[in-house]
Amino acid sequence: MRILLIGAGGVGTAVAGLLARRDFFDRVVVADHDPARAQLAVLRARDGRFVTDHLDASQAEAVTRLCREHRITHVLNAVDPRYVMPVFHGALDAGADYLDLAMSLSRPHPERPFELTGVKLGDEQFALAQRWEEAGRLALVGIGVEPGLSDVFARYAVDHLFSEIDELGVRDGADLTVDGYSFAPSFSIWTTIEECLNPPVVWEEGRGWFTTAPFSEPEVFAFPGGIGDLECVNVEHEEVLLMPRWVTARRVTFKYGLGTEFIEVLRTLNRLGLDATTPVEVRSADGRPAVVSPRDVVAACLPDPATLGDRMRGSTCAGLWVTGTGRDGRPREVYLHHVVDNAWSMREYGSQCVVWQTAVNPAIALELLAEGIWKGSGVLGPESFDALPFLDRLAGYGIPWGMEERSPAG
Repeated sequence: MRILLIGAGGVGTAVAGLLARRDFFDRVVVADHDPARAQLAVLRARDGRFVTDHLDASQAEAVTRLCREHRITHVLNAVDPRYVMPVFHGALDAGADYLDLAMSLSRPHPERPFELTGVKLGDEQFALAQRWEEAGRLALVGIGVEPGLSDVFARYAVDHLFSEIDELGVRDGADLTVDGYSFAPSFSIWTTIEECLNPPVVWEEGRGWFTTAPFSEPEVFAFPGGIGDLECVNVEHEEVLLMPRWVTARRVTFKYGLGTEFIEVLRTLNRLGLDATTPVEVRSADGRPAVVSPRDVVAACLPDPATLGDRMRGSTCAGLWVTGTGRDGRPREVYLHHVVDNAWSMREYGSQCVVWQTAVNPAIALELLAEGIWKGSGVLGPESFDALPFLDRLAGYGIPWGMEERSPAG
């Protein structure tokens, strides 16, 4: 296996650190638009199998060329979702398999954005599924933590815990704080804005996919690991678009424990137009005109999440809340979860907990693909594969998953 790891930000660097401890591959090429960043990721890996290269991920031809130069078998896309489609096309044209952590971007319905879906997350990728199948190549989409591990949990619940499922509800929460900052997202603010301000998608049996207003249907959810009760709200996320394609449930949702302050910051950015991606003209420091995206300016003004690890305190929890009928015919409710403490991830890997928790899942997937335990062709989500080998490997990477039995409602 020869891997092209595109993106040497927080997640890409964490992936490199994880892979350096495994022996299932021959080469990892870490490619980034910033050569210094790629070099730093390789230096941290301390492994002769890692090399660097320069790449503009917005150019599919450049991705294809790099794949051919390095004889790449698998492309892992760890850049933000703006670049999903050029990397996706570039890998296919090069005859390489492909993995990503987030899917192609959505576009709201032009007239009824809070009722009907427009272009959904992943639609552009699924439109090319036949080409991937005909080529005999695999595009494993959404294999981070959410989407990713949450989708593996869905497959496990269907195959091993329930005879019928009422709801698959992804619930994400954390009690993280960052010393010295009143507002410092632990993940890409560009992606966070995209997820949180787009109309959330819900799936229901008999109705299919539909949308609501941002931050809708608030509920208080109890998170394990000492995190406790958090108010969670609907957020647009890939799981709702992936799970109904491969597993059977009456309802699929994604809710994020953002907190009131975080939501108010996002709403303010939206009111001021600072969430926009369309470039505007401003004056640079030397008085000359410059064209920049307001969202890129916001991202530039905030600290890089990858650099916050030594200032972060607390834990993050990703998980799937499942309700329905157990295999014994009785009502059942469980929360499948993965909790990572920041102090642990910094001590063991030098990565803050949110990026480490994201990075561990594609590392496991690559290992399962290398060993032929997971295999397939076309555009497939994590729900397409046997969950047990994945969950068994998770503990071997440092933090096992857990399951809480909860009292079914009523």
